[in-house]
Amino acid sequence: MTATLTPTRAPERPAHRDGNVLRWLGAYTASMIGDSVYFMALAWAATRTGSAAQTGLVLALGSIPRAVLMLGGGVVADRFGPRRVVIGSDAARCVVVLGLAGTLVFTSPALWMLIVVALVFGAVDALFLPAVGALPPRISVPGQLARIQGLRGLATRVANVAGAPLGGAAVAIGGPRLAFAAAGMLFAVSLPLLIAVRIRPLPEQKNPEEKNPERDSPAQDSAEQDAPAHEDPGPRPPATAWRELTDGLRYARRHPLLGPLLLVIAISELGFVGPLNLGLILLAEQRGWGAAGMGWIVAGFGTGAGAAALLLAVRGRVPRAGLVMCLTAMVGAVAIGALAYAPSVALAAVTGVLVGLFAGLAGSLCAALVQTAADPSYLGRVTSVSTLFTHAVSPLSYPVTGAAVAAWGAGPVFVTSAGLCVAGGAVGLAVTTLRRAELPR
Repeated sequence: MTATLTPTRAPERPAHRDGNVLRWLGAYTASMIGDSVYFMALAWAATRTGSAAQTGLVLALGSIPRAVLMLGGGVVADRFGPRRVVIGSDAARCVVVLGLAGTLVFTSPALWMLIVVALVFGAVDALFLPAVGALPPRISVPGQLARIQGLRGLATRVANVAGAPLGGAAVAIGGPRLAFAAAGMLFAVSLPLLIAVRIRPLPEQKNPEEKNPERDSPAQDSAEQDAPAHEDPGPRPPATAWRELTDGLRYARRHPLLGPLLLVIAISELGFVGPLNLGLILLAEQRGWGAAGMGWIVAGFGTGAGAAALLLAVRGRVPRAGLVMCLTAMVGAVAIGALAYAPSVALAAVTGVLVGLFAGLAGSLCAALVQTAADPSYLGRVTSVSTLFTHAVSPLSYPVTGAAVAAWGAGPVFVTSAGLCVAGGAVGLAVTTLRRAELPR
């Protein structure tokens, strides 16, 4: 009798011990801190140059190209490879910001100069954000994606905590010029780490970064599959950016899991962003808590979100991820509604911890599900859709939030926003494929 040896799969290397993931994480952290320092420098330079209205104009203009070009950034990431796009966009941000810092050595900041930089930076961000979101599935195995989202969440918390003080210190010591230089150097630090990152090839593709758009486009593959079997599809026309974009949107809309996930993201973000950004400022002002009180609430939120990220980073996988995502989103929504009725700063800060913990866990699980469900060749476009809601569409609710708080007070506005977040979780629970979704083991 001969014994048959069954090959065993080598154990996965945990993401926090994978050098490839750690290089990406270091680059991402440096880049996010650079982002925080850049926005601090831009705000201070605009404040010293023009009026309050002009400062708001400079900061708002940067979001316009980000919103307009975001979906196109997803096409670019899928066509040329996310690693190339991330490296190129980070290098562009480094050059633009260091160029502005060098210019300010010889002249004072002018309003037109800051507007140009804000527009260029926003356009580059439209390339960077979808590409950086599409990278995790290409640098590790599917079973580690939840842990990578946890590590990414921790990096975001570190950037939020370190970026503002670093930017403020740079402005205090050397003005906006030094702050812009510090931001540019942080972008420069991320570049060699990104260059050292190695990505996994796409299925049936030998070189992951040299995809031929005329032969390997998902849009053309789907068109060929739709043709009758007895017909020769003939020569395939060159894939255009518009065709790839519409194909990616169609793929996401028809996907049994991605479509509901993106809908949940859209609804939840509309309810989450207004209260947690502008709403907190107005709430603290109405209650007389001041900037210090708002700072404690924000610190509580950051603590909760950091705990959620640490949980995912350590645990690596949450069973019944779809169900947990929907339920934690709804619990976080209840905490958002309760925030406006907290009688003291201390209770508001504790409520902020709950918001950060549950909403942060829901957001990380949602991102992990998107990345495991999407075909890697479509991931840039799928990521661009979710990023469009989180970074471009949802901030448009700020004027509505401000006007509503002025008219009816913070309580009704926070409760209405919480209702939107609950509706997002309810949509997820109503969709069987999403409610039963699992992360890979």
